[in-house]
Amino acid sequence: MIQRKQSIYLFLSGIISSIFAMKFDQLFDIPLQWLNNPEKGDYIFSIAFFASALISFLTIMLFKKRSLQIKLDWLNIILNVILIGSFVYSLFTLPGEDNSEKGIWALVPLASIVLLSIANRLIKKDNDLVKSVDRFR
Repeated sequence: MIQRKQSIYLFLSGIISSIFAMKFDQLFDIPLQWLNNPEKGDYIFSIAFFASALISFLTIMLFKKRSLQIKLDWLNIILNVILIGSFVYSLFTLPGEDNSEKGIWALVPLASIVLLSIANRLIKKDNDLVKSVDRFR
């Protein structure tokens, strides 16, 4: 059922993550040093955003398995928290004092976390509704 409320929030979260996966190198000018290869860090972040978008879109398609949806949402929330932590870490390791304009982009996965939390709450309500109807049978 694609027309459920939680599907809208999952879809918006997937769109946010996919935009960052495709345009990550153009949105940030952060010199990352992952294993002494600055370009490899950009790819790691892009792959993490792509995985977050893929999990969001996969969760929409698993509408009959609500317990699996809840677990995948938590996995996606944890992935986004790790992304925020790695962004903040990379901002603190940057030389210079002009980090404030780049620091605001580190909070964009927070929008995805909020959308995923709302979707998770709606999935739980849907699951509780189905369980209550099963009790009457």
